[in-house]
Amino acid sequence: MNAIADIHQILFNMHIFYSLALGFWAITIAARNEEVSGNYVGAILVYAGLAGVTLVVGLIMLAMGLQPRSGRVVVYILYMLWLSVIMPGIFSMMRGRDDRTAAFAYAVMGLFNFSTSLSMIQRELVTPWVDA
Repeated sequence: MNAIADIHQILFNMHIFYSLALGFWAITIAARNEEVSGNYVGAILVYAGLAGVTLVVGLIMLAMGLQPRSGRVVVYILYMLWLSVIMPGIFSMMRGRDDRTAAFAYAVMGLFNFSTSLSMIQRELVTPWVDA
């Protein structure tokens, strides 16, 4: 069971760094007054997929009888659902806009998701996982 917890931790760490990278990338786009490219939109889809896969691994661990040490399983699931849908949701709310304002919105949300993910670690929602 420890191996799957390690995989979950690795995926979550990737998610944290990817959130930070998306935030700084969007800041750079906005600072240069460039349009949000299809590359960035593709990166958003990868981000959502990574968060979704991390959630699925977490659900598998829950099915195996593991849970976060904090015991707040519902909070973990809600946070991971948020992280999975919010960036594509911003794209949808912006209706495909690719201007500087959209880049700022992506930057704020990317950095917010980064801080949210760090908060999840601090609150022991991600690691360590223990037998229920």
